[in-house]
Amino acid sequence: MEETQHRMVNVNGITMHVAEKGQGPVILCLHGFPELWYTWRHQILGLSSLGYHTVAPDLRGYGDTEAPTSVSIYTCMHVVGDLIALIDSLGVEQVFLVAHDWGAIIGWYLCLFRPDRVKAFVCLSVPFMPRKPKMKPVESMRLFFGEDYYICRFQEPGKIEAEIAHFGTSEVLKKIISNREPGPPCLPKENAFGIDLDNPVTLPSWFSEEDLSYCANKFNKTGFTGALNYYRALDLNWELTAPWTNVQVKVPVKFIVGDLDNVYTTPGMKEYVQNGGFKRDVPLLDEVVVMEGAAHFINQERADEVNTHIYEFIKNF
Repeated sequence: MEETQHRMVNVNGITMHVAEKGQGPVILCLHGFPELWYTWRHQILGLSSLGYHTVAPDLRGYGDTEAPTSVSIYTCMHVVGDLIALIDSLGVEQVFLVAHDWGAIIGWYLCLFRPDRVKAFVCLSVPFMPRKPKMKPVESMRLFFGEDYYICRFQEPGKIEAEIAHFGTSEVLKKIISNREPGPPCLPKENAFGIDLDNPVTLPSWFSEEDLSYCANKFNKTGFTGALNYYRALDLNWELTAPWTNVQVKVPVKFIVGDLDNVYTTPGMKEYVQNGGFKRDVPLLDEVVVMEGAAHFINQERADEVNTHIYEFIKNF
């Protein structure tokens, strides 16, 4: 990635690492779990060549960005605060937003809290999920999906980190990246990630050993606690966002998902996206694109196709 520029920016009391390339209107790309700015390597090169300044930070807790340890400073308020400071540092009023997985969740919060800063949002994998005022999210997930649901398994500090350490970062990342099983993802108490060292996982064609090595080295350096703290702050987010109950997202949106994505295949999600619920909560939802044969890490698996979808939407603004 020699053509991509890297720098550190002071935002909201932390130091954030940013990868960027190009000149023109800003496209801000937000990664998910367990990823880094690096997940957007194809978008950085592809979209910058079309006349955009493509910017991909390591989010708080990831990669070369600071990783405070306290769960309470991984709320949506903190992370959106980081992004507003980053946008301010770029000297622009508005950005095009492109986000995936946890980045998409943070992207929805950014659109909810500060729609004035987002021109349009291309969302990958995770649709808007409105706040349900009667039950906290982790309790709700435990009720619907059981104790082994991955978000429930991520709640206890240190526990899943120890399981990752037992098998090694590379093996765990390899298993997550290559997973194509439909959702909801569950992690059994014994061998959470289903790793069998006698039957090693083959990496998909779109994710090389070099890609794995880059990501594993960064997680080995920073650890997983910061990344997992996003899940541990879910109930705190629920408490903090009570004033936004039933508020619609008023930003133009294009939603892209793979038909094998374990979020999209979680019970109830497909119906919400396709049967009017999503459009009710996001009235400026312009288009839903379901890519056949694609799984969760769609911006890497179908990079050129996703780049085209992003460009075809944002060029209208």
